Amino acid sequence: MVKAISLLGSTGSIGRQTLEVCEALGIRVDALTARQNIDLLERQARQFHPKLVVLSRLEPALELAARLKGLDIRVAYGLEGMIEAASLPESEAVVTAVVGMAGLQPTLAAIHKGKRVALANKETLVCAGELVMAAARQFGAEIIPVDSEHSAIFQCLQGCRNKEEVKRLILTCSGGPFFGLGREETAGKTKSDALRHPNWSMGEKITIDCATLMNKGLEYIEAMHLFRVPPEQVAVVIHRQSIIHSMVEFKDGAVLAQLGTPDMRLPIRYALSWPDRVEADSPGLDFLNCPPLTFQTPDLDAFPCLQLAVECAKTGGTSGAILNGANEAAVGRFLREEISFGMIPELVARALDAIPVKSNPDLEDILEADRQARRIAAC
Repeated sequence: MVKAISLLGSTGSIGRQTLEVCEALGIRVDALTARQNIDLLERQARQFHPKLVVLSRLEPALELAARLKGLDIRVAYGLEGMIEAASLPESEAVVTAVVGMAGLQPTLAAIHKGKRVALANKETLVCAGELVMAAARQFGAEIIPVDSEHSAIFQCLQGCRNKEEVKRLILTCSGGPFFGLGREETAGKTKSDALRHPNWSMGEKITIDCATLMNKGLEYIEAMHLFRVPPEQVAVVIHRQSIIHSMVEFKDGAVLAQLGTPDMRLPIRYALSWPDRVEADSPGLDFLNCPPLTFQTPDLDAFPCLQLAVECAKTGGTSGAILNGANEAAVGRFLREEISFGMIPELVARALDAIPVKSNPDLEDILEADRQARRIAAC
């Protein structure tokens, strides 16, 4: 088990639960970062006494520094502050719980220091999977997934002696709040409708992604890179109960599944304790009161974002950065109630049609594809 971490994105849902795990396990927290929630970040800093706290902009950082005056806590801001937090020599691991493309460069910084990365930021691998995984191999960094689906696959693969034994990675998907509805029925759904996830309590952006099934599309691409399999070996099934978090099918027909209650503290704890398991005080799965487990095929016509992501997984290059950048911009507009729900996949498709895909991209190619996609989706 790691003894000290830096936590990127401490005020979000994953960040808050990570701090619960750290408190329960006695893990030291050396750095905390947040976008703009000064009040919560101040409370976290006073409780965990990190060496460094980081906010996205200068003005709130100056305010927080004034609030923390007299404490031995340094305050920084912006991308440079995030990269410093990810690079602290005292931290054995970095938990990347920031949302979106903002997590890419700090994650790469942690990898370049050879740290364990507990990865909850799927966009890092969606946008730059080949680059990130190559860097992890070069610098000897461990990437341990925190997303419940990828953690489930990671756990199921622990007893696999030969990757050639794997036939398929099967990602389970709750179907979101609009399961069973057609495209015309979902097109006019409101922000409050889309934020009613049936099983999980998460941040707004990922909850909207669950409603469009883009979240599962991003996880599809992430799984391909994380486990080094071609897209043809990744599948998605609708599993409304969110009890089976994902599965691995082997060539002999055997299937291993990881089951549990919908509690993100389990994959967070495992990412920080791996290769060991530590005892938890949370209740386990009650099989005698478990609902029937059902499985269905995703409706790609009703939820075209998933199909767009699958196509990008096959295309590779900068297509993932285009997909993600356009989606982040479109979801932001939907949350500000500037566009309808049905416009999200349309804007993503528009960006993918307009921007040429570059093969074997470097970091600047990826960042430029992201910028172009956001400009198109912002119009």
